[in-house]
Amino acid sequence: MKFLKRTLRVVLVLFLLLNVVAAFHAWKFTHFYAAGTFANKHQQPEQMSVFEKAKMVLLGVRLSKSAIRHTPEVPYETMHLQTSNGLELEGWWMPRPDAKGTVILFHGYNGGKDGPIPEAAYFRQLGYNTLLMDFRAHGNSQGDVCTIGYKEAEDVMLAYNFVQQKGEKHIILWGVSMGAAAILRAVPTYHLYPDKVILECSFARLTDAVKGRMRAVSLPPTPLAEILTFWGGVENGFWGFSHNPAEYAKSINMPALVCWGTKDNRVTRQETNSVYRQLGTRKKKLIIFEASGHQSFCRNEGEKWKTAVKSFLQ
Repeated sequence: MKFLKRTLRVVLVLFLLLNVVAAFHAWKFTHFYAAGTFANKHQQPEQMSVFEKAKMVLLGVRLSKSAIRHTPEVPYETMHLQTSNGLELEGWWMPRPDAKGTVILFHGYNGGKDGPIPEAAYFRQLGYNTLLMDFRAHGNSQGDVCTIGYKEAEDVMLAYNFVQQKGEKHIILWGVSMGAAAILRAVPTYHLYPDKVILECSFARLTDAVKGRMRAVSLPPTPLAEILTFWGGVENGFWGFSHNPAEYAKSINMPALVCWGTKDNRVTRQETNSVYRQLGTRKKKLIIFEASGHQSFCRNEGEKWKTAVKSFLQ
């Protein structure tokens, strides 16, 4: 009996410690320091040594806000939008004469609006206006809290409204990773009606996104991902287990292009299939990039990506 009580106490203590560590990690995963605070801010877990990974497991990851390092080669207007909680978002508006429509581009987690500059350049080449946006807590936008696409859906809506208020009737939404997840949530939540959407490397559930992070640092995805999802949501004011892009996909009734790379160690083929299968439109296409991972397909497999995008937009 005493042995059983001691065992239960040890289990309880370990459970509490696990939750304390998980809550700490969830906080660091969703809160960014000022840009340039840490020299290793661009180092991905896959590039870390065993010692660095062990240190990260014990102490967590201190993430610097992504800094903007590049600007478009064409003239652009820097514009600002305000969120419901008073944060100022920054974007680059690039109109062109006789445009077919407007493509709004959304970057991924800890990225910035300068990331998809090559994609924007190609859309412009095809005859579209483009708008590159910094999500809250990214690039030159205000804030230090990232919710992996949940609250960022409002940022998508604000950008969409900005373009619509300019009289644009043909809007296309492009997003990668967290950007794709934010689009999937924004369309049904804010009743947006883009002509088409292009979704690259989207995770299926927030829990899956956390599992991808765990795999990257060679940690067991379960149960760590579930505990981190719980605390990440609680700390940031939403229920993490309800943040499911694959579920949002059911409300996507416009043509959709889904892209995924076979070398992606963050998002699995199963997740991609789940998002694609549940899309509410019959006008959809899935393109697999054999030589790419969780990265820009435009940069890595440019010709294949451009061919797919051009065909989809036509």
